[in-house]
Amino acid sequence: MNRWLLIRRLRGPAFLLMFGVTALLHEWHILSFGQSWPLYLVLAGVLTLAERAAFTVPDPSQMPPQYPPYAGAGYPPPPPPTGWQTPPASPGTGIVPATPSDIERTEGGR
Repeated sequence: MNRWLLIRRLRGPAFLLMFGVTALLHEWHILSFGQSWPLYLVLAGVLTLAERAAFTVPDPSQMPPQYPPYAGAGYPPPPPPTGWQTPPASPGTGIVPATPSDIERTEGGR
């Protein structure tokens, strides 16, 4: 499921829970309803920030597997292209020095 949509759907239950906590604090004479409005503003701000953060991050379940959004995303590597082959590397062009047996094979076995 899309993260943005999940956070958006949790907005109503979060405010309902905040109202329940505010009512409980009002009954215990800790916080009156007239003093609780900053809590609702903070909750709205936190949910808005969470929605914006979830909106900017791409959802991995919606991305095609051959185009990962970043390296190491857990997608398998794309299949190799068809229709052409890469030529084999010639001996002696690698970074690792050739062994004496490789040199003998390329020079005709001398």
